[in-house]
Amino acid sequence: MDDAAGDVVRIVVTGAGGRMGREVIAAAEARERVEVVAAVNRSATDPVSGIEVANADRLGELVDAGRPDVLVDFTGPESAVSYAETAANAGIAVVTGTTGFDEAGIARLRSVSESVPVLKAANFARGVAALRRAVREAVAAVPGYDVELTETHHNGKRDAPSGTAKTLLDDVESVREDLDRRVHGRAGDAPRDSGEIGVHARRAGDVTGEHEVLLAGNRETLELTHRAGDRGVFAEGAIDAAAWLADRDAGWYAFDDVLDE
Repeated sequence: MDDAAGDVVRIVVTGAGGRMGREVIAAAEARERVEVVAAVNRSATDPVSGIEVANADRLGELVDAGRPDVLVDFTGPESAVSYAETAANAGIAVVTGTTGFDEAGIARLRSVSESVPVLKAANFARGVAALRRAVREAVAAVPGYDVELTETHHNGKRDAPSGTAKTLLDDVESVREDLDRRVHGRAGDAPRDSGEIGVHARRAGDVTGEHEVLLAGNRETLELTHRAGDRGVFAEGAIDAAAWLADRDAGWYAFDDVLDE
């Protein structure tokens, strides 16, 4: 589907009663060429932005009736995989911002991507994509510097460290082979080892999301930070991803693919 040609991208939203589900629906409703044709939630939920929310058990039925192009998911690891498999059975593309998958969950998502396009991202903020690129460049430019990562989220976030933090750690390790041990917090007698990356997860209040990478050495420090003002940033990015993914071939995609094009 060529969005630039004026075709409407039809989406189904899972976890519609949750924080991100609501934001995704609101972001979609604000777009001229995006239409929410169905929304589901595991528990009873009032309409969201005028969209009726059905029980998640009806997803297969609603997908068959509404013929969406893309399923957009921000739920939990187990439910996200189940929703993705339902979408794949109907030939529908999948965008998921869910984090906390174990290896088995990722394997099942990868299997889904063999039949439909799947775009998985830990973070849909364009600023985070820029942060990741800046981190890779900065870490490579100062070999031997210590690296610490701190992330802060609201007190209801389940996974720690966050999916975005793990992605940033992967970025650091991709350019610094000498950093091969992630140390989560410190206590007691804990002098720093040259091969470690310090990882610190904070949970407090209603913080949307903050990520900071600290580089220190040679009598200087460099801090690279991203702060999200509200969840709408992530929802808008997810809608960008859905519009881009709608006409892709089956396969495994990342948010960088959207931004690069």
